[in-house]
Amino acid sequence: MTRRFIDLSIALDPEVVTDPPFMRPSIEYQTHDQTVAELQMFFPGVTAEQVPGGRGFAASETLTLSTHNGTHLDAPWHYHPTMNGGERAITIDEVPLDWCFRPGVKLDMRHFPDGHVVTADEMAAALDAIGHSLQPLDIVLINTAAGAALGGPDFLAKGCGIGYEATMYLTSRGVRVTGTDAWSWDAPFGHTARRVAETGDTSLIWEGHKAGRDIGYCHMEKMTNLEQLPDTGFTVSCFPVKIKGGSAGWIRAVAVL
Repeated sequence: MTRRFIDLSIALDPEVVTDPPFMRPSIEYQTHDQTVAELQMFFPGVTAEQVPGGRGFAASETLTLSTHNGTHLDAPWHYHPTMNGGERAITIDEVPLDWCFRPGVKLDMRHFPDGHVVTADEMAAALDAIGHSLQPLDIVLINTAAGAALGGPDFLAKGCGIGYEATMYLTSRGVRVTGTDAWSWDAPFGHTARRVAETGDTSLIWEGHKAGRDIGYCHMEKMTNLEQLPDTGFTVSCFPVKIKGGSAGWIRAVAVL
C-alpha cells in the first residue's frame, strides 16, 4: 500500500505573520564561507579553499525564538500548574509519546465566524456529521478560517476558538491531543476581550486552555494544510522536541494516509 504524507507544519520564518510582533522569532544565517573561524578552532590555519569542495566550512543558523513559535505542541504545564484536579501538570518532556502518534480526526469548522467559541453541542454535531465516534487517544484537528489567512495581516484575529465545554467534551472521551490551524486553541484575544468587557466574566479568558486543569491534554497550534485532509483515515505524527521543564515544544506535524 502506498503511503502519502501531508505536512501539517508551518515554517519558522520571521517575515511571515504568524505571531504578534513581540513574539516573532529571529534567525541569523551563516553561509559556508562565514564559519571558517569556527573551523579553525578545530583545524588551525586551514582556509576555506582547503576544505573538501573548496567552498568553506558549513552553513549554520542561530535562532532566537519562543517554544510557542511555529507549529508546536502545548503541554498541560502551559495552561496551569496542576491538571486532573490537582496533580502537578506535566511539562513537554513528560508528554507520553503514545499520545503523539495516533489516528486523526479532522473537523471542518471554517463556516464559524471569527471569534466564535465552539460549544460541546457543536463539537458533537461536527462529529455526527462525519459519522465518527471518538476513540480514546484520537487526535482531533480543527480546520478554521485562520488556515487560509496564514501569513496575512489579519491571521491573529481569524478563526473560531474551542471553548471549555467543547474541550471537555473531547478530553472526557479520552482525547489527549488536539490541534488547530489558528494562532490559538481559544478564540482570538480581541474577540474574547470584547466579551469580557461586555459581561465582566473573566472565566472566558483562555477557557479552552484552562480546561486542562480538569483533564490534562495537549494541543497543537498554527498547523497548516488541514483542508487537504479527509475527515478520518489518517494517522497524525506530532512528537515534540524535548525541552526540560518546558511549556511547549516544536513539532514537525505530519499526517500519514
